[in-house]
Amino acid sequence: MEVTTFSEREQQENELLQKNILVTSIDAVLNWARSNSLWPLSSGLACCAIEMMSSAAGRFDLSRFGYEVFRASPRQADLLIVAGTLTWAMAGPLKRLYEQMPEPKYVIAMGSCANTGGPFADSYSVVPGVDQILPVDVYIPGCPPRPEALIHGMLELKRKIQDPNVARKTL
Repeated sequence: MEVTTFSEREQQENELLQKNILVTSIDAVLNWARSNSLWPLSSGLACCAIEMMSSAAGRFDLSRFGYEVFRASPRQADLLIVAGTLTWAMAGPLKRLYEQMPEPKYVIAMGSCANTGGPFADSYSVVPGVDQILPVDVYIPGCPPRPEALIHGMLELKRKIQDPNVARKTL
């Protein structure tokens, strides 16, 4: 029978505690959970929607990052991807969808048309940027942007959610 002293036993317990206990804040745990379980609302307005759909297909596999659940109801989604040209006629319904989403909610503007109106910016019927209607968290440039760009934009949003100070930094 092996006899261990009290201090050796205490040291072994301390080593076990250091290996098995994680100390963090509730905010950090919630931000980690929010960033790893984004549920996008499927709202394709134009040609960028095809690229958004292909990012969830097998070749690009958005589900690798935990974002594969595209929801059809705004009450079940926390990410609105505005993919394509937003017209003034569609601005009201899009804002209503955004308002029906639960907090916290995020917006990605995908494509040149969603960012600035694109080649249709001079038209009277096109909104010159989604940010005039909704607060945008991440802008994805391109006409249309590739699925890899959407994946990169979603990873940037994940980084912003995990560390809110990243969003407040200015260059």
